Amino acid sequence: MPDLPTPQDAAEAALFSEYWDAVLSYADLCTSGSQTANQLATEAYALGMREARAAGTSPARGAGRRTPRLPMIPLLLTAVRTTAAGWEADGLGHKLDPDLRLWLNSDKAGRYTGPPLLRPVALRGLRDMQEADAALLWLAEVEALPLPAVARRLGLDPAVAAQELDQVRGLFRDRCHRAHLDTPMDAQCRSYARLLDAVTRSPAADTPGDLSRHLATCVQCAEAAACLRLHGGGLPAALAGGVIGWGGLAYLERRRRAAEVRLGAGHPEKPAALESGDPAEGTGRNRVVRNGLLAAAVLLSVLALGVSMMPFGGSSENDAAARDDRQPVADPNPSLPAADPLPSDSAPARPSATATASASHHKNPDPEPQGSSASESHGPKSATATASEAAPTCRVDYRLDSEWTDGFQATVTITTTRALTDWRVAWSFRDGQQVGQMWDATVSQNGSRVTATAADYNKAVAAHGTLAFGFVGSWSGKNRPPYAFTLNGDSCTTS
Repeated sequence: MPDLPTPQDAAEAALFSEYWDAVLSYADLCTSGSQTANQLATEAYALGMREARAAGTSPARGAGRRTPRLPMIPLLLTAVRTTAAGWEADGLGHKLDPDLRLWLNSDKAGRYTGPPLLRPVALRGLRDMQEADAALLWLAEVEALPLPAVARRLGLDPAVAAQELDQVRGLFRDRCHRAHLDTPMDAQCRSYARLLDAVTRSPAADTPGDLSRHLATCVQCAEAAACLRLHGGGLPAALAGGVIGWGGLAYLERRRRAAEVRLGAGHPEKPAALESGDPAEGTGRNRVVRNGLLAAAVLLSVLALGVSMMPFGGSSENDAAARDDRQPVADPNPSLPAADPLPSDSAPARPSATATASASHHKNPDPEPQGSSASESHGPKSATATASEAAPTCRVDYRLDSEWTDGFQATVTITTTRALTDWRVAWSFRDGQQVGQMWDATVSQNGSRVTATAADYNKAVAAHGTLAFGFVGSWSGKNRPPYAFTLNGDSCTTS
């Protein structure tokens, strides 16, 4: 398996993680396991980067001309499709999704690599645009990135980015209209071409019955209609399906859900365009349901933990700790054996008045319950203290997305019960892991302690909303999950 290519410059290095995240997301749809997905993504990434660099250094075909090329992310995604086709041809198809194998051996797949004039209109239209314009369209419509973030990446003025996007949509429509007219078609399709252009220009225009029946039976004209109709919200699906091919709608759903998590908007509704039933759609739904059930189980566990903190409840607490020895409870519970010393920002944010007066006990928690005096240590805790410990303000889901010989990629998702205007997440590593690059947050690391600070565009989080960020790190020997997560100094429970 080839190694990932080394970034050529600082700009390419800055976008490496985001490119890899997109490639791995699509490779995961195409395969049956995380290890196989990582192998497919690595080979495809190396192939796509070679193609991009070759296109960037090839001579122009004339004055003012450029070599047509897709933007980086869709170019890398098509490299995943090409690599998967190579696996199927080389007898490695058993590693791929069964539905993808059927697609690869059908006429549908041949359209993406066959004669250029027979390829999908969206693929030809996007490829025929200036690369910067095509990148703006893809990042905003398919990757669902916030427009200010897209503007910063492409060097646009955020104040006029929306106008730029509207113009780019119009350019894409023009390119697709020209591509549709250039497509070899029969007399019936040719007779509907002018009418199709007119009907799709206005949201108020009604589609004549005969044209509607034609679109229901002609794949090429239906694809063209989806690209020409800029209103109605169907453009992202037309782009994803026309450029990526198999799994395009499932990939679109994944990227939109990831964007919603980054913005802390909760669980987005399923786009209407996805109702057609993409191969991996059920998988995405099952994961959402599973995550919801996991969150409910965590909440019940927290409530049970609060009850178990009553006197003579040590055995229950020890049982709770033994259930997951990989991720100790973030709150330094004095009735449990103390783990590694935690930085000051991992202490509870709202200590009781008595605990404040006894600040010397915070440095080395003793077996006495915090928030009570020595004379009260053998009596029941107050209802206020129990409720405070049983209802943490945040919950953490740490997910290891992929792992290789000396590196890994992970995503951290925080659910907060409080509305936030800014946030800072901190945690400790067990095995000396080092964070190399982080997206959707700014990272700093001191020894084993890592702190992630909100970016300018995702500081605000609604009550009961979520925030998320990802990073690439290095490890050696072991790569156990981190512990002692805090959000703005408040300790969080771990899913």
